[in-house]
Amino acid sequence: MTLANPSQSGQVWLETLLTLMGMPATITAEDKQDAVLTQGMWLMIDPQALNPLQIKGLMGERGEGLDALQYLLNATLNRSPDGESLENSALISVDMADYRQQRQSQLLEWSQQAATQVRSTQQPVEMPALSAAERRLIHTFFEKEADLVTESQGQEPDRRLIVRPRTAPPPLQVFFD
Repeated sequence: MTLANPSQSGQVWLETLLTLMGMPATITAEDKQDAVLTQGMWLMIDPQALNPLQIKGLMGERGEGLDALQYLLNATLNRSPDGESLENSALISVDMADYRQQRQSQLLEWSQQAATQVRSTQQPVEMPALSAAERRLIHTFFEKEADLVTESQGQEPDRRLIVRPRTAPPPLQVFFD
């Protein structure tokens, strides 16, 4: 696939995949610079032509179906014909019925609550169970926080994100000859 126009390539790829799956749907591209956590290009699946079982299948439990479609789309678009990763990768988010936008708002709210609790107690806080994609979003959100740090612990499917105070680096020790 060419990345001359990643949103158009992604739109064609996703429409083709859904048609091959027996779920033809209209895909629209939106540039969401006002998105809560993930800004940039979004491909929106219009659920109007889908039945409830198809919508549930595409959505998956806790958005895992959308995560899988998004992963496949980006893995396909961001590879050269010989399978090498492209330098100028374009990451595209896939959503349906504003699920991902609503979920990101919820994740942001949870992150803010965890930050408040960690700052007030100086104790680590474990976030609820999250997908790998959701954990990445929260890690990204906390990168901007100078006093807090996140880490993932455990093994899938029970891997958890921990928010904790960032400890000050040890004092610099100077050794003289």
